[in-house]
Amino acid sequence: MNKIITLSHGNGGRLMHELIETLRLKFSNKILNELSDAAELNIKEKKLTFSTDSYVVKPLFFPGGDIGKLAVFGTVNDISMRGGKPVFISLAFIIEEGFPIQQLEKIAHSIKQAAAKAKVLIVTGDIKVVEKGAADKIYINTAGIGAMDYSGSVGTKAKVDDVIIINGGIAEHGMAVLNAREKLGFTPSIRSDCRNLNFEVERCLKDSKNISVMRDPTRGGLATALNEIAHSSNVGIEIYEKDIPIKPSVKRLCDVLGFDPLYVANEGKFICFVNEKNAKKVKRAIGPQAAIIGRVTSVHKKEVYLKTKIGSTRILPMLETDQLPRIC
Repeated sequence: MNKIITLSHGNGGRLMHELIETLRLKFSNKILNELSDAAELNIKEKKLTFSTDSYVVKPLFFPGGDIGKLAVFGTVNDISMRGGKPVFISLAFIIEEGFPIQQLEKIAHSIKQAAAKAKVLIVTGDIKVVEKGAADKIYINTAGIGAMDYSGSVGTKAKVDDVIIINGGIAEHGMAVLNAREKLGFTPSIRSDCRNLNFEVERCLKDSKNISVMRDPTRGGLATALNEIAHSSNVGIEIYEKDIPIKPSVKRLCDVLGFDPLYVANEGKFICFVNEKNAKKVKRAIGPQAAIIGRVTSVHKKEVYLKTKIGSTRILPMLETDQLPRIC
């Protein structure tokens, strides 16, 4: 492993997973070793989900969202991916000296609106201020608690013959942030898909008790999230290029810049692995933008394959280098 931290250690790909594994071994326990975005906790017969995250996105404001909205919805979504109903969130700011209070108030207002939309409460928080140059304007850390109130449950392992469903088009967040960061002026403007997923997940869990695993493909994109699941579940995964939804404007910008949309971050999408007999019901519960994009197989274990539009097959490895740092 590298002797120093690089930006690639934060991109959601192979180097980040190696770093996580190094740290996990220091703290190893049954709950942590599941390596889920949210942990399931049993406290006096009450099941809870708990998650934490930090947000360092650049720029702070982008089409479709900002760092405050991202912080709330990111934590809400991590809890939801484990089948929890988000209830409480903590909020901590690390602010660089000289940051405009007007911008802080704007971010706080966005957080308030996002929390109201997701129906969660901000119940505790903290503020630290560091010297000018010791941070990049503002960072936000959150933690969230959810209640396991649904009759269905979500595991951490995919099962052979599961069908894979996604709730809409990929790569919108990453391309929106890139377009804003580099001031590319690409038109039509691309908006981030940053939004809360808890109510979509709730509909899925009400309609099916056969959901094996859910994941929101943020850093590292769809391909990396699928690799994580294939590896942890010891299964193979095949997906179909023709069925993966992507907006034409997003596809054009990816083509122009040489980005593979399968590895670009999302902030309002999730993949759902469900028993085939329940797939249509779950797809219907998610909504009209949902698409069935692949299935789990017993061959090529711990690998992901893409069946291309021209009929060929290629392996989709985990993200290696950093396509775009500071994305969330």
